[in-house]
Amino acid sequence: MIKITNAKILTLDNSFDVTEGDIHIDGDCISYIGAPKDGVFEEVIDVGGSLVMPSFKNAHTHSAMTFLRSFADDLPLDRWLNDRVFPMEAKLTGEDIYAFTKLAVLEYLSSGITACFDMYFYLDDFVRAVTDCGFKSVICSSINDFGGTPESVEEEYLKYKSISPLVSYRLGIHAEYTTRLETIKAIAALCHKYGEGFWAHNSETLNEVEGCIKRYGKTPTELFDSLGAYEYGGGGFHCVHLSDNDIDIFKKRGLWAVTNAGSNTKLASGVADICRLFENDVKLAVGTDGAASNNALDMFREMFLITGLQKLRYGDASACAADEVLKAATVGSARAMGLYDSDVLAEGKKADIVVIDLDKPNMRPINNIVKNIVYSGSKQNVKLTMINGKVLYRDGRYFLDESEADIYRRAEELSDRLKKK
Repeated sequence: MIKITNAKILTLDNSFDVTEGDIHIDGDCISYIGAPKDGVFEEVIDVGGSLVMPSFKNAHTHSAMTFLRSFADDLPLDRWLNDRVFPMEAKLTGEDIYAFTKLAVLEYLSSGITACFDMYFYLDDFVRAVTDCGFKSVICSSINDFGGTPESVEEEYLKYKSISPLVSYRLGIHAEYTTRLETIKAIAALCHKYGEGFWAHNSETLNEVEGCIKRYGKTPTELFDSLGAYEYGGGGFHCVHLSDNDIDIFKKRGLWAVTNAGSNTKLASGVADICRLFENDVKLAVGTDGAASNNALDMFREMFLITGLQKLRYGDASACAADEVLKAATVGSARAMGLYDSDVLAEGKKADIVVIDLDKPNMRPINNIVKNIVYSGSKQNVKLTMINGKVLYRDGRYFLDESEADIYRRAEELSDRLKKK
């Protein structure tokens, strides 16, 4: 048993109220939240008045793309992708994926992120990396015309959907514009066969939407829906250029819109209309995208950009309340990924917890803790990150299967090798 004591507690379970007290953790689950209570504990963590809250979940990323951080910057999207990203990705090996995923995990943990919804290659090596670290991940199929078959996706689904308590798998495609219609239909059929939702990069750019309309007379959302892909839910990544009808489909089908403000801003893809999604009761989650396009795997920056860009878009400083954005980055992202057992802090839920240090100048005075997290919070405030009751990051130190120095060294060596190939 672990006791977290002397804590301010934000459960995000149906309210934004902050209380004070203790949290008890038995194994990998929360067993008690409330007023200070005695007991027999293996460890007592006194957080000194810091805030304990549900961890962030990164609902869209490509973890191993840390190897392209600051490698393809300040280029238009077509040159960024075709001249820099694709040629480097073609050189990757499983060893590379393992090393660069571990580098991403370090960054996730220091940002209070305990799980990621990942789309990339060499899945055995990815799974080995996250499980070696004790980190949670949901894999999304990334089939497209450049790799994979419906048969291989089904094999992956059956292999990885329950390969580890830390790992699960969701069905989807990379995007409409990279995937032939026959393949999209085949993945939609798999969704029906297994009762799973359908996921894809969706309406990230205007060119993507216009191209789909030219090919099929439908937006990507309309196309997927017409093929029955959304019968069991799912959602889309980016969702920058959704039409009114797209939003109606998202609402009707209960789909998740995963917004990626940092990547969308840096690649000049556009500003998703988050206020309109909220107004139409579309479910919202938050992701960083990969480090090639962001370049930081930082949920604090995402939250600030989401709120700030909406205020600019509408010319209204009251647009897009911080409270709902914080909920999207924690509870929403967890539920989009199917992690309902770690969405909020409650007895019986998995102990996926972040401790936010309020004893920093950017958090004082404490007028409104929730708004402080979104508007002035940063990674410097992450004091502790716990997954399944196990502390993996605390006060600048990582508790993984190898040291961060070794992870940094190997990442640099492999990065140099890839650039010389």
